[in-house]
Amino acid sequence: MPVIDFHCDVLSKMREDSRISFQNDPKLDVTYERLRQGEVSLQCFAIYLSEHWGIPRYEYILDQIDAFKSRVMTAGEGVRWLRWKEDAAELRQAIENANQATMPRRRPWGLLSVEGADGFEGNLYYVRMCHELGVRFLGITWNYANWAADGALESRNGGFTEKGKKLIDLCNEIGLLLDVSHLSEAGFWELTERTARPFIASHSNAKAICPHPRNLTDDQIRAIVAMNGRIGLTFVPWFVREGKGTAVRPEDLLPHIEHVCSLGGEDHLMLGSDFDGIDSWIEHLEHPGRYPAFAELLCKHYAETSVRKWFAGNALSYLNTHLPEKGTSGAGQI
Repeated sequence: MPVIDFHCDVLSKMREDSRISFQNDPKLDVTYERLRQGEVSLQCFAIYLSEHWGIPRYEYILDQIDAFKSRVMTAGEGVRWLRWKEDAAELRQAIENANQATMPRRRPWGLLSVEGADGFEGNLYYVRMCHELGVRFLGITWNYANWAADGALESRNGGFTEKGKKLIDLCNEIGLLLDVSHLSEAGFWELTERTARPFIASHSNAKAICPHPRNLTDDQIRAIVAMNGRIGLTFVPWFVREGKGTAVRPEDLLPHIEHVCSLGGEDHLMLGSDFDGIDSWIEHLEHPGRYPAFAELLCKHYAETSVRKWFAGNALSYLNTHLPEKGTSGAGQI
């Protein structure tokens, strides 16, 4: 079953260790061989700036774009870079035509996002340049406040700064798609009023099932559904089930799926694993190679047509609708 995963943190690990190979390095959850093993058609690679690196700098974003181009795209038979609506249409056609019994597996695709606007240093030209370099999604914050907005763990729950509102306007102008995972609740509601395109929550679960501050309230889920955005089911154990040290199993994701669907989200749910961004894992769901077994589990509880939507179809329909067309002014021209 083809898979699209909307969040992993491979690139920040690669920036910290230049010896890591994307081919099959044991230091990584997501590798080229595991993408093939798990039938992952598209992996979104987040560009994350660790707090341990000190003051966020734009060059740290550029470092990770370079790592994607020079070390991820060149692994194995190659990873293709998905940037355009035409690329998404090609991937969709390949998935629709695929017959695993008779056709060879195709090369996986990669997509770039930035997790937290901190590294843009408040410079909107850097944001525009990053979109021109091929980044297609922006998560405005990580957990805490930056120059643009407050994060989900910021106790004051503030919204956007004046510069942050200009950031939203720029993203509306150039077509840089926005991601509200990690954004404060106040910021979430401000963005719903200001965005020109439906946004995503790339890796967040249902707060009604597990009350972690990074998960989404029912009202937030309904708002994303109403705008035809997307919600990425995430595998962070403490976003799935309460209880420190409690073993989390793939079955524990089912209540989150049920809840999102009960709020109208069957056609809006996708996957956002957060592989390589965690140091503990759901049992038997530790890396992309586990996806076939997870699909088999879900198909015991849900129609295969629904599982296929959650694994790839919903994400792909969003990309087919909202990515820029090739040759669009200001997108990918550098």
